Amino acid sequence: MMPSTLLPLFKRGLFELIPDSFLNTLQDKKKLRIKFGADPSAPDLHLGHMVVLNKLRLLQEMGHTVIFLIGDFTAMIGDPTGKSETRPVLSMDQINAHVQTYQDQVFKILKKEQTDIVYNSAWLQKMTSMDFIRLSSTYTVARMLERDDFEKRFSSHQPIGIHEFMYPLLQGYDSVVLKNDVEIGGSDQKFNVLMGRFLQKEYGASKTQSIVLTPLLQGLDGVQKMSKSLKNYVALTDTPKDIFGKLMSIQDHQIIEYFSLLTFISDDLLSTYRQEVLHHPKDLKMTLAKTIVAQLYDDAAAIQAEQEFNRIFSNKGLPDFIPTLSVEQYPVLLSELLVQKHQVLPSKKEFQRLISQGAIFLSDERISDPFFSVTQDHEASILKVGKRQFFQFRLSQ
Repeated sequence: MMPSTLLPLFKRGLFELIPDSFLNTLQDKKKLRIKFGADPSAPDLHLGHMVVLNKLRLLQEMGHTVIFLIGDFTAMIGDPTGKSETRPVLSMDQINAHVQTYQDQVFKILKKEQTDIVYNSAWLQKMTSMDFIRLSSTYTVARMLERDDFEKRFSSHQPIGIHEFMYPLLQGYDSVVLKNDVEIGGSDQKFNVLMGRFLQKEYGASKTQSIVLTPLLQGLDGVQKMSKSLKNYVALTDTPKDIFGKLMSIQDHQIIEYFSLLTFISDDLLSTYRQEVLHHPKDLKMTLAKTIVAQLYDDAAAIQAEQEFNRIFSNKGLPDFIPTLSVEQYPVLLSELLVQKHQVLPSKKEFQRLISQGAIFLSDERISDPFFSVTQDHEASILKVGKRQFFQFRLSQ
């Protein structure tokens, strides 16, 4: 990647810059410290996070340093952004379990040697009661309720915990401690990152952080933002085969958006793809899937994932390895196997949805009965759940 191409790639698709003159700063020789925070409220990052991580990688290529802030303290509160109700408080054991996976995931994209990893528990746990009172005194309830999600919940008489008001204040205070030059995040983080800029000034900083906001990536449904809670996401920890298969399921209108936000292809090539997508959307999806798998893994994994996809879907073959669902005793409800015992599906509601859509097959026969029972006669059968999951049954010994 030539240095002259970095700035146009960085600018591509940005949602907002505060101040507008920030791009001029990038062209100065000063090396910047860029803050990116992620709360380990769930174990997996997804392609929605990759939008921000790609911008950070470009900033690293320009010579700047990324401060990857793991919000292990603030995760106990949970970011209320976009939530219509108070989140359950996570335990520190849950948070620590999630933290373990975060570093491996971000270093699929970021350079280790230009990334400083910090945990906000290092300073937030040391704050005294007076420190918290001083912090909370910097902002009013009226201004806090200007935040869109708080305003909606307040006007619809949904409860708002006082601790939820502390989340943006604590995230902003992280910037006071870190003295970072820039903070980057998704557009839904605008209130929180502006708080960092505000608090740096309140606490006497001579210069406040610039803000880079990226757009929110549409999820696999092509409608709502990519989200773990909406189950329309591609995790960075997914296998190459799963990443490839999920990307092949996106809507045609998402192809250019995914190329623009998730890859480093040139603007010229992107313009070419804008024309081709009208006539060859499937071919472009294949190219997109290979490109993203190669970025997260390598070229060999991308080629193998493509071959596997073609074999299963184009040639109607089966994968090389088909996992087994162990059965303690026949007969057993299929819903019980897939939901309670093996957790292939997250809920009975999801099982019923797939049944109603005709998305579950046993030996090429569509299952339409939500109370279908598996018997020993089915041990030689192949169960297909959705488009990409295949299973066999076996009596446990």
